[in-house]
Amino acid sequence: MSHRPRTRTVLSCGLLLVPLAVSTTACGGSASEPLSANPYDASDQISANTPTDGRQKADPDKPLEVSLKGHDSRITDVTATDTTGRYVRGELSADGRHWRTTVPLAAGSRYTVQVSTEQEDGTPGRKTLVVNTKDVAGQLTVKFGPESGEYGVGQPVTAELSQPITDPKARAVVESALKVDSSPRVEGSWHWVDAKKLHFRPRDYWPAHATIAVHSNLGGLKIAKGVYGGTAKPVRLTTGDRIEAVTDAAAHVMTVLRNGRAINSIPVTTGKPGFSTRNGVKVVLGKESFVRMRSSTVGIADGSSDAYDLPVHWATRVTWSGEYVHAAPWSVGSQGAANVSHGCTGMSTGNAEWFFNTVRVGDVVKVVNSGGDTMTPFDNGYGDWNMPWKDWRAGSALGNKAATTTGAAERGQNPAADARLRPQV
Repeated sequence: MSHRPRTRTVLSCGLLLVPLAVSTTACGGSASEPLSANPYDASDQISANTPTDGRQKADPDKPLEVSLKGHDSRITDVTATDTTGRYVRGELSADGRHWRTTVPLAAGSRYTVQVSTEQEDGTPGRKTLVVNTKDVAGQLTVKFGPESGEYGVGQPVTAELSQPITDPKARAVVESALKVDSSPRVEGSWHWVDAKKLHFRPRDYWPAHATIAVHSNLGGLKIAKGVYGGTAKPVRLTTGDRIEAVTDAAAHVMTVLRNGRAINSIPVTTGKPGFSTRNGVKVVLGKESFVRMRSSTVGIADGSSDAYDLPVHWATRVTWSGEYVHAAPWSVGSQGAANVSHGCTGMSTGNAEWFFNTVRVGDVVKVVNSGGDTMTPFDNGYGDWNMPWKDWRAGSALGNKAATTTGAAERGQNPAADARLRPQV
């Protein structure tokens, strides 16, 4: 007797076909049933819109389409996977004769496509296709920062793109492929600083002794027409103790805390009127045991009453425009009593050496009660923490889907950028 065609749930496309009636014998799985036989080679029944021999390469801008020749069989299932085992979504036509991908293919990738068929009498067929996609010239690469290593709990993660991305949909594709995994988990989000730069920070500082792994899934991913993602070097960061240095400019004292407990109280002097130290949270950018500080580099004319040219020891940088925490033996008489500097936080040589040896890059330096402006978020170092969390999240291209973690312009282009490396005392 002839058997009715069998129908199955098609996993690759999400379509659920209504099953036809089947006999008790078929459900019993008799060895004589066509479905229990080894699938035959369906090569002569399957065609594709792209080379499938693995030697020629397909255009990744075009969907992959698989069709069935003849009218005595149908496609029952198609699975397409890349070399990492990730599935490519697709859809099967209602008549079971055509299947196509519904998401873009990656450039420079290799796909294995398994097509299952069924003849009218239920005999199963199988065909495996190999599709290689072309590389493209318009690759978007990303460089993560900082370099792998140990940092303070205030260190943001940065991503620098090789070309600007302005379209909101393309930004969402890019952002969703930039992964930050931390242990312990935190609530965090990327924020688009400009068209080529993103920063990632938690809602609060990173936990002490956390591990942060940053990587990209952009490789081969279609971002926009003619633009595909390239590879990126992952980075792995760890944090140490939670070190916070809080300077009260009105009280002329810096309190240094480790994991919430005060470990030192240091008399300081901060910026005098006209040169007031910036309020707000800054992050240690680097440390220099010796630096020559000249007033001419920050726009103070030589020969004026505010001019200076000083050898400075134990200098911990907190802004690119030249704000440091450093030794200031010439102002010891004012430390703890008055603000006499040109914007830096000065202290005795012994205290500055202790501070230099206690903090690391990424540690938090906060100033309160100064007459200065508040530290800006992005153009003079890492002022990211001065932006309210609601505003930070608004800078994500993913909106409410902005991620929690799982487990400035070039020099010479504007005055703010030109201020990099200029020390002020």
